[in-house]
Amino acid sequence: MTWHLALESFDTADAISLRRDYYDEVASRYWERPATMEEIDQGLADDGAELLTPPTGQFVVGRFDGEAAACGGLLMLDSERAELTRVYLRPPFRGKKGAGLLLELLESEARLLGASRMVLNTRLDLVEARSLYVRHGYREIPAYCTGPYVEICYGKDLGRAD
Repeated sequence: MTWHLALESFDTADAISLRRDYYDEVASRYWERPATMEEIDQGLADDGAELLTPPTGQFVVGRFDGEAAACGGLLMLDSERAELTRVYLRPPFRGKKGAGLLLELLESEARLLGASRMVLNTRLDLVEARSLYVRHGYREIPAYCTGPYVEICYGKDLGRAD
C-alpha cells in the first residue's frame, strides 16, 4: 500500500471530485448540517482554483494504491510567501502518512516558485487540520488576511530552493 503524489491540474476529474469532497466536509461542519449539491456547486464557482497553476500556484493530487485520496494547493501571495490551501484527505485515507507527504511536496513546490515562507488560515473547529499543521512545524501567526472563515493563521519558514 503506497502513496503517489503528483502535480495535477485543479480541473481534472479526480481533482474536481476531491475539491467537492473538501468543500462538502468543511461547509457541512461549519453549518452543522450536510451541504447540498447546489451549495457545493456555488462554493466551488469562482473559488479562485484557476490560480493554483504556475506561476501563481500549484495543485497536487495524492493517490493511495491508485485511488484519488488527497489534494492540496498553494497560492503565491507575493514573491516570498505562499499560502497553503485546500488541503484534504478523504476520511478512509487519514492516518496513513499521506498528509505529511502532501505538505512536503507543496512546501517543495512553493520553494521552486520562490517562496521562503508558507502561511495558511483555517477555522478553529478544524482541529485535525490544526493539529496536522503544528505537527509539521507550523506556528500560530498574526492574521495576514481577513474573511468570514479566517479564525486562526499559521506560518512556517521554508528556506530557499537549492
